[in-house]
Amino acid sequence: MSKTLIVGAGLSGATIARLFADGGEEVIVIDKRNTIGGNAYDYVDKNGVTVQSYGPHIFHTNDKGVFDFLSKFTEWTPYEHRVKALVKGKLVPVPFNLKSLDELYPKDKAERIKDVLIKEVGMDKKVPILQLKEHDSEEIREFAEFVYQNIFYIYTKKQWGFKPEELGESVMNRVPVYISYEDRYFTDEFQYMPKDGFTEMIANMLRHPNIKLKLGKDAKKIISLKDGNIYLNGKPFDGRLIYTGCIDELFGYSMGVLPYRSLKFKFKTKKCSSYQDAAVVNYTTSAKFTRISEFTKFACEKKEKTVIVKEYPRNFRKGRIPYYPIPLSQNTAHYCQYLEEALKYKSLYLLGRLANYKYINMDVAVRNAMDLYEKVKDKD
Repeated sequence: MSKTLIVGAGLSGATIARLFADGGEEVIVIDKRNTIGGNAYDYVDKNGVTVQSYGPHIFHTNDKGVFDFLSKFTEWTPYEHRVKALVKGKLVPVPFNLKSLDELYPKDKAERIKDVLIKEVGMDKKVPILQLKEHDSEEIREFAEFVYQNIFYIYTKKQWGFKPEELGESVMNRVPVYISYEDRYFTDEFQYMPKDGFTEMIANMLRHPNIKLKLGKDAKKIISLKDGNIYLNGKPFDGRLIYTGCIDELFGYSMGVLPYRSLKFKFKTKKCSSYQDAAVVNYTTSAKFTRISEFTKFACEKKEKTVIVKEYPRNFRKGRIPYYPIPLSQNTAHYCQYLEEALKYKSLYLLGRLANYKYINMDVAVRNAMDLYEKVKDKD
């Protein structure tokens, strides 16, 4: 039985830990926090509301293999995510769609724009806003500019600290314009929330006799890398090291700190059963925060009180939690310097958003862990 050391008890680390354990291998999972689940950590407060400490996480996927795997560890509550944005004093669906158009334009103009969009782009199509801004039709370009200014421009500058066109397509294409009356934020086949929360689901994944979990254990204090060799507590480590934390931290920031965006949260308990019309309301042109999320709506809970959180994006520095890798070409090049160094260590495997410096959804995190397990299970 070979030993595998996994750094990080979030979704990525828990997934691959369980796969190794089910395969008969001993696994040690460490995390510097005293909680499991990473940024998906949630808890039930004194009013019975399931609160996500690091902002809302939502599970959705078209990958049945991922859904079936996670279903071993949780029951599900059906949940279809809907988001609204406050635009010109009205709450309209986001992603921007034909319903949004009807809310914000006079009826005659709305019908005319819809006719042009359907003719030129097609019904039930998803189109990146920057693509619409460059369309041959002047009317579509005018419409796209309105959507760009009122949905994307200020919101993106608040969220990322950059203008939309300065960021990669991976960011802007995540929220396209829908030429449709579909008002769900996601259209995946499987859309659910874990019935008892993400923390309990991940705890169930880690409950296995072959998994030893150690919380409050800072990896950088016990792991060192030198000349292609991995050391644990100063002694050579001959097993696998699967690392899900920040890659620059693993290498002691030897090539500088990678840029991220961080977040500040302000939670409030409200003495009402419902605070707003949707689980998430985006403030695209006003306020310093980007959005307000209401937790009872994610869990489909009806309580006497509810909990909201406002999100304030901010610059990352050491000591703050890194949430979003910033997808600029110079940052990718910076990451690749660390990746080149990591490749010198044959028993080191990078997994997850931070280690790979790439934003990924929860289902992709699980799929990547499943794929990595298949790749390395018979090595060493």
